[in-house]
Amino acid sequence: MSGYFKEVPPYYEHQETTLGLLRSQNRVLDLSDPGTGKTRPALGAYVERASTSGKRCLVLAPKSILQPAWGDDIDKFFPGVKYRVAYATNRQKVFDSDADIIITNHDAVRWMKKHIKPSYFKDFDTIIADESTAYKNYQSQRSKAVYILAKLFDYREILTGTINPKSILDVWHQAKIVDDGERLGSSFWKFRSAVCEPVQVGPDPTMVEWRDKEGAEYAVFDLLEDITIRHKFEDCNDIPPNKITEYRVDLPLKLRAQYNDMVSMAVMMVKEGKLLTAVNAAAVHQKLLQIASGAVYDETGNYHILDDTRASLVLDLIEEREQCVVAFNWRHQRAGLEAEARKRGINFAVIDGSVNDRLRVEAVRKFQDGEIRAIFAHPQSAGHGLTLTAGTTTIWTSPTYNAEHYKQFNHRIYRAGQTRKTETIHICARDTLDEKVFTKLDAKLTSMQLLLDLLEN
Repeated sequence: MSGYFKEVPPYYEHQETTLGLLRSQNRVLDLSDPGTGKTRPALGAYVERASTSGKRCLVLAPKSILQPAWGDDIDKFFPGVKYRVAYATNRQKVFDSDADIIITNHDAVRWMKKHIKPSYFKDFDTIIADESTAYKNYQSQRSKAVYILAKLFDYREILTGTINPKSILDVWHQAKIVDDGERLGSSFWKFRSAVCEPVQVGPDPTMVEWRDKEGAEYAVFDLLEDITIRHKFEDCNDIPPNKITEYRVDLPLKLRAQYNDMVSMAVMMVKEGKLLTAVNAAAVHQKLLQIASGAVYDETGNYHILDDTRASLVLDLIEEREQCVVAFNWRHQRAGLEAEARKRGINFAVIDGSVNDRLRVEAVRKFQDGEIRAIFAHPQSAGHGLTLTAGTTTIWTSPTYNAEHYKQFNHRIYRAGQTRKTETIHICARDTLDEKVFTKLDAKLTSMQLLLDLLEN
């Protein structure tokens, strides 16, 4: 591992604090905000140990940031450390290599369970799970696989800025990966009974929703305090503040009529007892947001544009600024943005589930080098780990009620390394659900809560 000691920029003060905990504890939850630079101390603690132990490290992270976040940070801060990035196409070859650090995606744990013998990891001592909410569902196959895998490692760390995006229940399995249930218990059912209470949400007594008890969050994090570190972004970065701006658009008469018809239908469903499940509520909620965004989708999944105001507005905003990162939620929004950008001669790249890893990495590089003016991205595909500090503006073409996606996406430009003032722009349709979603993104949102709020008016 020679060469890792090459002179590099010093750690931030808060990163030194994290490094101190990693030196004293072999099980750590780093719950610092997005943009605070969690990868560097995680790597630094491992490199310090490996310089004497010679042991290796396994990193699990979202596919889109394997190279842009982890690989690039090794190149920048720990040159000389040998690493390999394992995708589905080269996974076996990478695991057969002698890399000090193997970086792979969350779902690779299922492949490892089938193809890699436990004895293989005798040369490893560190496992790091980035954006660990991928493993919050203890019943999923990848969550079961990662826990079996984690038990083979002496040093375990999870990284996420949003450990409980929906409920305190999301914390349980992530913590268990680190400490084998020592602090929150080994039984999910006992944990749920302790921190949540059942609330009947329909006429049938079996229609129950488990809701966090008051103060449960504080109690849980008290139990995890000795192995947890959290830095708020605003407290540890000397960067200019971020400004939030809102632009409202008016729905044309035809679209407003369709939106109002959908609201009326939702009211009727509630009165008739048909809108009682979260699934039904989410479907109605999504339909209302789609209509407000300017399109309707038919039963075959095809869309019909009724208003293209938003795409035009987004491109107007881009033309007035240097570089922008734009969030879209649906296919019609991506198509509209691309068409409008081409018409105006604006260079852009797209990041969503259809874009392969090589093109994603290339898009980030071109954006950071100033070769393209805008990135159009789906929040789920570009919401974690990517550094896009060449941009100064984040534009939301329409809202998401996923508070985790919202927070993570905004921190692509508003993060460590940003030196200029930044702006987050919300575009929403006046007098629609759009407004309510944007105003409540600091809360733990659910489709049912949003719809009930809507129907109260």
